[in-house]
Amino acid sequence: MSQDRGPRRPRRLEKCALISASATALSLAASGCVVVHGEREVLPSATRAEAAKALEQFTAAYNKADKAYDASLDADRTTGALAAIDSARLKAGAANHPDGNPAHTPLELTDARFTVPKKAGWPRWFVADAKANKGGNARWLLVFTRNGMAEPWEAAYLTLVAPGKVPEFKTDRDGWAEAVPANSADVSVPPASLSKGYTTYLQDGGKAFADGTHTSAWRAARAKRSARPGLATQYIDEPLTNGDYAPLALRTADGGALVFFSTRHFEKQTAARGASVPTPNKDVLALTEGEIKQSLTMEFVSNEVALDPADGPVSVLGRVQGLTSAKGE
Repeated sequence: MSQDRGPRRPRRLEKCALISASATALSLAASGCVVVHGEREVLPSATRAEAAKALEQFTAAYNKADKAYDASLDADRTTGALAAIDSARLKAGAANHPDGNPAHTPLELTDARFTVPKKAGWPRWFVADAKANKGGNARWLLVFTRNGMAEPWEAAYLTLVAPGKVPEFKTDRDGWAEAVPANSADVSVPPASLSKGYTTYLQDGGKAFADGTHTSAWRAARAKRSARPGLATQYIDEPLTNGDYAPLALRTADGGALVFFSTRHFEKQTAARGASVPTPNKDVLALTEGEIKQSLTMEFVSNEVALDPADGPVSVLGRVQGLTSAKGE
């Protein structure tokens, strides 16, 4: 197995220091001097030891934040969709329990498996697949990212997947995985287009996504709620694709991709004249601005994981969604 190496910043080897700046590229090559561009070299995103340490540090920070209901305690270990969901949950918890979480049970992640892609450039990232003492028997899939050597590893995605549904990944002889480019055209939906494709499907339906809990069943459940007498419910779905919300994808052994992506959802409940919006629970109230008179608009952030095959409909394997804000009118 080849030795694990972290990405390196551009540097010139010491023995090249005395070469004149006017020397040509040919003379540099002939002298054996090399300019190494860390942002261009294809390297494993992390060593397996680094990946295990990142998971350990995340779990410790998550437990401290959950116990105290203090979002600052894991703010440097989360980012993207997970940070949006987690910080709102902790904010609501702190509002309702200023002295901390009375129901805190430490999260334990065991049987961890790490899938680390070889790639060039930033962000570097990897996937941790672990068993947890929460969420039943589902496997917890966490995606860790960082944008520089001096930055900590942060969990950007957390999804729960049923046992046996995590696919086999394509790896090289040393066990390193392959990252799928966001604009890849060799899968049914390019990863960069998956968030928009999913939100369009939720609004309009179609054949791009396979039937399942997070697709056809969710659409049916929303349609049923929309039909409640005396209460109009409207849904708006928006893609999240930039920065720390950018999709990340791994090549699967069958030539497809496992894609992690994010979306934003709005649910507006408007009561008929003479009626009222159902009273939300205390966690929703803790995140609500304004007075709920005739309507309540709730904003959610969701992170999904999907099997994007080389051909055929996309299957959404898991989705974790959290309320991030609400507005009463």
